[in-house]
Amino acid sequence: MKAITYSTYGSPDVLTLSDLPKPVPKAGQVLIRIHASTVSTADWRARSLEMPAGFRLFARPFFGFFGPRQPILGTELSGTIESVGTAVTRFRQGDTVFAFAGAKLGCHAEYICLAETALIAPKPPNLSFEQAAALCFGGTTALPFLRDLARVQPGEKVLVVGASGCVGSAAVQIARAFGAEVTGVCSGRNRDLVLSIGASQVIDHTTSDFAQSGQSWDVIFDTTGTAPYHRCKPVLRPGGRLVVVLGTIGQVLGLGRPKRGSGHKVFATVALPGPDDMRSLAELAATGAFIPVIDRIYPLDHAAEAHAVVDSGHKRGSVVLSMVPS
Repeated sequence: MKAITYSTYGSPDVLTLSDLPKPVPKAGQVLIRIHASTVSTADWRARSLEMPAGFRLFARPFFGFFGPRQPILGTELSGTIESVGTAVTRFRQGDTVFAFAGAKLGCHAEYICLAETALIAPKPPNLSFEQAAALCFGGTTALPFLRDLARVQPGEKVLVVGASGCVGSAAVQIARAFGAEVTGVCSGRNRDLVLSIGASQVIDHTTSDFAQSGQSWDVIFDTTGTAPYHRCKPVLRPGGRLVVVLGTIGQVLGLGRPKRGSGHKVFATVALPGPDDMRSLAELAATGAFIPVIDRIYPLDHAAEAHAVVDSGHKRGSVVLSMVPS
């Protein structure tokens, strides 16, 4: 099978199109013919070892001291079940699915074997394979943070910082599906996009500061690492919650959090998706409430170009690798 591999950390130039043996499913596994995958910020970090402040120390122990422990990047996919191992009962040959491999990676390839108990769900029929491949990375971050931690309620006001990115565009749509009024923070060039996916207004961060806007919000959802609590405090309503998707090690350890009695909460943790999240994302997609934003689509052998777009920091939604074009 064709796969994009890397053996050393660095720029997109370290990526190579390789021929590897086609995997064979073991008992309890399914073999998925991958139609599409995405190049996410997780792939960028695994390839380059660029990390948020304080996390670089943990990069090599996690990904591999002397080189990548997993030579194939890719956290999410859509595709078709080609065959199943013994004892598999949830899926059968020919099923169309989307899946989230997460930190196990391995999706920038034509085939992958996953346990049938992994994060795999039927592909929503109204989505292309390219759209379905982009459901998980943003969706499994935004959904549990907004639903389980921030507990967004109908009628609340939600501010999404970084609203045009993969996670941010998912957060705008999911918060809107929960009945919230959403304000997006992004550059002016992405204003129309963010309005089109459900935001009621947009603040252009290149010309305005949301913290000086005179407005206030019940939930601030920060995907950029630019909205620490001390900046958000004046514009958080009583009972307000700050959700830190991209934060420093200090934020994760609880530094700079609200004082007791402030009425505010800060969530800076890791969202661990489960099977129910996959089903919820599929339901949101099937109703049209969450349709992943696609920046551009590249064939597998142009993976280095796709990675370069992600490295630029200016992608809108997801960058997709297509193995079997829809």
